Amino acid sequence: MQVVTANELKTKGVNSLEKVLDQEDEAIISVRGKPRYVVMELEQYDRLREAEIFLAWQEARNDYKKGDYEIVENVGEHIKRLENELSGEAEVSLENPPSVANV
Repeated sequence: MQVVTANELKTKGVNSLEKVLDQEDEAIISVRGKPRYVVMELEQYDRLREAEIFLAWQEARNDYKKGDYEIVENVGEHIKRLENELSGEAEVSLENPPSVANV
């Protein structure tokens, strides 16, 4: 992976990144000699996010199949719990969930 320095980015602008991204999927931006940021085209970022979301979905599905979860609630209860958590009215805790599945 090619490195673009912060100074080069300042002087040459986005053009320095475009040159690297024409050859590779990602470019590293170094600051004071240390790799600090990774830049990629939006399409590549979208693919990575999609893969990350798919993996999270698979993990959740596997947990559900194994019965590895703690809170059992219907949609209305779930929405109410989320509203309470977001408004700060309820502590975010699994110590006293609405109902607990037999795991």
